[in-house]
Amino acid sequence: MNQQQHHQDKATLLERLIFNNRPVVILICLLVSVFLFWQATQIRPSTSFEKMIPLEHPFIEKMLEHRNDLANLGNTVRISVEATDGDIFSKDYMETLRQIHDEVFYIPGVDRSGLKSLWSPSVRWTEVTEEGFAGGEVIPNTYDGSADSLDQLRNNVLKSGQVGRLVGNNFKSSIIDVPLLESYPDPQDQSKLIKLDYQQFSHQLEEKIRDKFQAQNPHVKVHIVGFAKKVGDLIDGLVMVAMFFGIALVITWILLYWFTWCIRSTIAVLITTLVAVVWQLGLMHAVGFGLDPYSMLVPFLIFAIGISHGVQKINGIALQSSEAENALTAARRTFRQLFLPGMIAILADAVGFITLLIIDIGVIRELAIGASIGVAVIVFTNLILLPVAISYVGISKKAIERSKKDATREHPFWRLLSNFASAKVAPVSIVLALLAFGGGLWYSQNLKIGDLDQGAPELRPDSRYNKDNSFIINNYSTSSDVLVVMVKTPTEGCSIYSTMAPIDELMWKMENTPGVQSAISLVTVSKQMIKGMNEGNLKWESLSRNPDVLNSSISRADGLYNADCSLAPVLVFLNDHKAETLDRAVKAVQEFADTHNKEGLEFLLAAGNAGIEAATNEVIKSAELTILILVYICVAVMCMITFRSFAATLCIVLPLVLTSVLGNALMAFMGIGVKVATLPVVALGVGIGVDYGIYIYSRLESFLRAGLPLQEAYYQTLKSTGKAVLFTGLCLAIGVCTWIFSAIKFQADMGLMLTFMLLWNMFGALWLLPALARFLIKPEKMAGKAGGSIFAH
Repeated sequence: MNQQQHHQDKATLLERLIFNNRPVVILICLLVSVFLFWQATQIRPSTSFEKMIPLEHPFIEKMLEHRNDLANLGNTVRISVEATDGDIFSKDYMETLRQIHDEVFYIPGVDRSGLKSLWSPSVRWTEVTEEGFAGGEVIPNTYDGSADSLDQLRNNVLKSGQVGRLVGNNFKSSIIDVPLLESYPDPQDQSKLIKLDYQQFSHQLEEKIRDKFQAQNPHVKVHIVGFAKKVGDLIDGLVMVAMFFGIALVITWILLYWFTWCIRSTIAVLITTLVAVVWQLGLMHAVGFGLDPYSMLVPFLIFAIGISHGVQKINGIALQSSEAENALTAARRTFRQLFLPGMIAILADAVGFITLLIIDIGVIRELAIGASIGVAVIVFTNLILLPVAISYVGISKKAIERSKKDATREHPFWRLLSNFASAKVAPVSIVLALLAFGGGLWYSQNLKIGDLDQGAPELRPDSRYNKDNSFIINNYSTSSDVLVVMVKTPTEGCSIYSTMAPIDELMWKMENTPGVQSAISLVTVSKQMIKGMNEGNLKWESLSRNPDVLNSSISRADGLYNADCSLAPVLVFLNDHKAETLDRAVKAVQEFADTHNKEGLEFLLAAGNAGIEAATNEVIKSAELTILILVYICVAVMCMITFRSFAATLCIVLPLVLTSVLGNALMAFMGIGVKVATLPVVALGVGIGVDYGIYIYSRLESFLRAGLPLQEAYYQTLKSTGKAVLFTGLCLAIGVCTWIFSAIKFQADMGLMLTFMLLWNMFGALWLLPALARFLIKPEKMAGKAGGSIFAH
């Protein structure tokens, strides 16, 4: 039995199995839909700090290894309470600050032992007097809000060293540092642990802190920043995403009806595609995933891919209906003709998603798994259920008449586009494509890894979070971007001169690195104490070589060394977390560590939010090219298996390569960095874009085998499949471009990138594929041959 016969039998066996048991197919799909719909209704927004970071990166491994020694340097929220009228030294302000401190203390998920504000007993002041050192709590037990006690408070704050850290440089605001627990004991049952719900926590901060106290005291304004707050705001954006899904649904419905002129088939395509989305969400919940800010875009993509395949099916059935005696025959013939190209295109989509699994970041892996599940589901809903449904409901006479007319009449638009395959136009197209490729490669050198803006680039620059963030940057010396270098020594070794002198050198080096605001460590406190012991003489603000002096000098450096003095963090405060700022800071530390690491003394990177960001950037930088190469290798292999022709594979893959290069250039032009949010677009753009090329080439090849010259074969391809490809590209792009108006900036960025890539992939398939075919494929060698592609029937 030859290869072609074998494939045809395989197809007809599957066809018989499905179409001879149509009621069973529909019943199974109905039962599965009911079960998965019930599962989908239970899916909840969920994310965690650890899912957003690359857990296997050396920086993160070191941070987690020493997590218990790094008090308050992991997942924290900072609440800045601003006095809008006057300064913080007023009875009303201090009372409001105390109430906020107490309210925050009781919010579930707060690490109460590390909570820090002016009202914390651990915040102390120190001064040198004739008798020696004096000190105490910044807010003493005798504080009563009177003018005298407020004057005393002002003096204590000035002596505490907290100006620029807990207290604003202009004395108009102060900060409450709120460290968080990823899991905390259930108040009802202490033996159970509850995972921190970021959305709920963010809402409690808004309701119990911001709204409540701003209403209670109109002279204060509350600003809140931190990872948990940012993620909470992103999850709130989910509601907006649901709205965009509704808009995309309406637009698609209108365009589908305009394309088919048949209400029955329009509803059939929409329902089967929505079934795919429900199945995908249900299966996500069944395997234990929730919806995080990144994977919430997956249902959109599944809807888009489902519509794409649904349109091809409806188009095929409409074309077949003009010759077939009934809807069942037309559905069967279309199934036979399009099941394999559809299957190959879906496998190519899945491959694009699966390659994302190589990135060691939880949210990207979940996105990859969720999208792969969704694509697998489309095989059942749009390749099997849709033709079976249409075999019952059929296509309206109006649509069939239109299809008959289309099949016989001349199409000036398609005739014009068929010139892309002509001997005169094809060389021009190739030259233009090469110029675009060269220009795109040159410009995409400006593409950066990581964030390119201050604050939270996932949110709009004018969002409340980013306004809060810029307030804190402008009013405090310590920004919210902290890179923590962990200095590891033998037990009790952090306070000896041979450890502290290199720490002092590192701080000097870091403070002279562009992009660094300031640096603090136990050396900072030690120098101040030694100066204090010597009547405050500035000449003594240096490290002593006397071990006893050093030991006593660090006694007040709370939180700047661990319990057994074997780890001393150096806190480097950065201006922002832009990619180049992080690169410079990390490089400076690594250069220093290379020359100063020795037995018993190690400078380890990195903790703090800037350390996490730097690790994430490194993971993305190393994975970006690997993913792109992997996606292309997989797509090329799929095309080789399908068409058994190197020339055909080049015709399909080269337009995709051009799109990727131009996509990178667009990101560089728009100032969008390659990061957790935008990296998946690279794989998605190629995976979804290959569908167009596969559908067009499979039809073009069948006409070439029938003996038609290339330009005529391409004209016939455009009349049958080109219409569906053009429609699909426009339909998907219109659906995705609604994201551009999202309040969540990274979703708007993804929307812009996907819209561009979907349109360019469609345009590449219609414009560049026939031009490449003119040079790579010899029609005269194909004419009359039955072998070749697995689509040859």
